[in-house]
Amino acid sequence: VQLQAYGGGLVQAGGSLRLSCEASGRTFSSYTVGWFRQLPGKEREFVGGITWSGASTDYADSVKGRFTISRDNAKNTVYLQMSSLKPQDTAVYYCAARSGTYIVSYYPHDYNYWGQGTQVTVSS
Repeated sequence: VQLQAYGGGLVQAGGSLRLSCEASGRTFSSYTVGWFRQLPGKEREFVGGITWSGASTDYADSVKGRFTISRDNAKNTVYLQMSSLKPQDTAVYYCAARSGTYIVSYYPHDYNYWGQGTQVTVSS
C-alpha cells in the first residue's frame, strides 16, 4: 500500500490543523495506522494510532486531549485532527500502516508502510 500524508503548514500556537493520510494500492481497511513525528536529528516519536476498524485509538501523553485520530475506510483516509497546538508540536509528521494486526504499536519498526511526511510548524 502507498501512503500520502498532507495537510501540514504554519499555524499559530493555540490553532488547529488537520492532517490526512491517503492510501492507495490495497484495501486500506485491513491496516492499523499510526502517526509519528520527527525533528531533525531526533528519533521518530509516536503520536497516536487507530485500529483497522476505527474502534480503538491510542495517543502519546503529550498530545492526549488535543489530538484526535479518525478514519474513513470508504475514502481510504485516516485523519489526525490537531487542536490547541503548541510550538513543541513542530515537526515533520508521518503516517504509517501495519497489516495483520489490530494493535496500535508505539514503535516505528512495527510498521510496514510509510508516507512521505508533512511539515507542521507552530509559531509562538
